[in-house]
Amino acid sequence: MKVLNFGSLNIDYVYDVDDFVKKGETISSKDLNVFCGGKGLNQSVALARAGAEVYHAGMIGEDGKFLLDLLKEAGVNTDKVLIRDEIRTGNAIIQRDKSGDNCIILFAGANRSITKDYVDSVLSEFEKGDYIVLQNEISELPYIVENAHKIGMKIVLNPSPMDEKIRELNLDYVDYFLLNETETLKLSEMAEFDIKECMEKLINRFKGAGILITLGDKGSIYSGGNITVEQNAVKTKVVDTTAAGDTFAGYFVSGILAGKEMDTVIKEATVAASIAVSRIGAAPSIPEMREVEERYKSL
Repeated sequence: MKVLNFGSLNIDYVYDVDDFVKKGETISSKDLNVFCGGKGLNQSVALARAGAEVYHAGMIGEDGKFLLDLLKEAGVNTDKVLIRDEIRTGNAIIQRDKSGDNCIILFAGANRSITKDYVDSVLSEFEKGDYIVLQNEISELPYIVENAHKIGMKIVLNPSPMDEKIRELNLDYVDYFLLNETETLKLSEMAEFDIKECMEKLINRFKGAGILITLGDKGSIYSGGNITVEQNAVKTKVVDTTAAGDTFAGYFVSGILAGKEMDTVIKEATVAASIAVSRIGAAPSIPEMREVEERYKSL
């Protein structure tokens, strides 16, 4: 059983600031670091470091070739990644404040150059029962979902960034939703965030799907297939939250692929995310499974 991550590949420009810039304001940054990033790349790295057999599909420009080096080093198969010479790699401008929180501006670049022909070529290598992981940072997402469903692949959706493009997807085809509080609120169409009410609405709307909601320092909750798991956050010193959700997502999917019990899957994903936020950077902060297992045993 294989997992395909059809997702974004970005170059992250991370600026360290005391506080996020405000309208009309000019501020100085304390430091600038350039990292490999993109939700797709981060999740592929997390999947691979968690032990999954993962294939990445997506597009980059000539300026992004170094992203492939990180993916390969992590154990990700990059044969399906297409390099375009006429467009820049997607990138992100990230402000990281003194508390470790961040705000992000995305430039899609090559990520929005995905074509139907390319999708067909990639999906032809996969079969019924394989998993596909998706985010909302690439083009042709509705076409990918439609055709992955036709094949019989298990579809995992992290609808980030959550915008109206998500409404274009046939969400009834999704097998697992990976959501934060903001995405949960928008998808459930609730006026205010109440975890129990939002979860109930999503379960009733997407019958048969697994719903995972991450709640930051309040932990996470999963419901699906008559299973409900609530998990507290693991306390740690927060340095950078950039890849926390992506780390959780990668470990969550890898755990399911490995056939682990859901409470174990979610606890390992929580531990992995807690390690990631204690380090600087996106992909570089994602831990190996051996680190997660060691920390898991100590809890």
